[in-house]
Amino acid sequence: MARATPMARIIAFYLLLATIAACAFWRGDRDSRNIASICILASVASSLVLTPVAARYSGLEMGEFMVDLLALAGFTLVALASSRFWPLWVSGLQLTTNLTHLMRYIDVALIPRAYATASIFWSYPILLILAIGTWRAHRRRLLIEDC
Repeated sequence: MARATPMARIIAFYLLLATIAACAFWRGDRDSRNIASICILASVASSLVLTPVAARYSGLEMGEFMVDLLALAGFTLVALASSRFWPLWVSGLQLTTNLTHLMRYIDVALIPRAYATASIFWSYPILLILAIGTWRAHRRRLLIEDC
């Protein structure tokens, strides 16, 4: 089985992000829309601040770290204002991403590929939680309307 190229993985991620965010804006509640907005902004900002490919992840990606810190702050604000539990999971997973940057800062011997994978990995579970939160918000609204 052939491995996907990096560009194919990036396109697949943005298609997944666009699909889930569109559902969040269409069917979700305020929490879903806020989390989706943060995901979109952070994803685009991260792609704009990455170092050139030849040196990418060979050191601390300070721009990406700053974007991830802002995303953590945004997710945490949403979680603190929410009456639902799922935004707290999103915030916790984003904290895990930020700890990856701290590990790279502490241990310069961390393999660049491991750093890259760890800093990107948690984006997918965050999108999954957003999709589930959006679906549940829509279901809840339908149940209320039926009463």
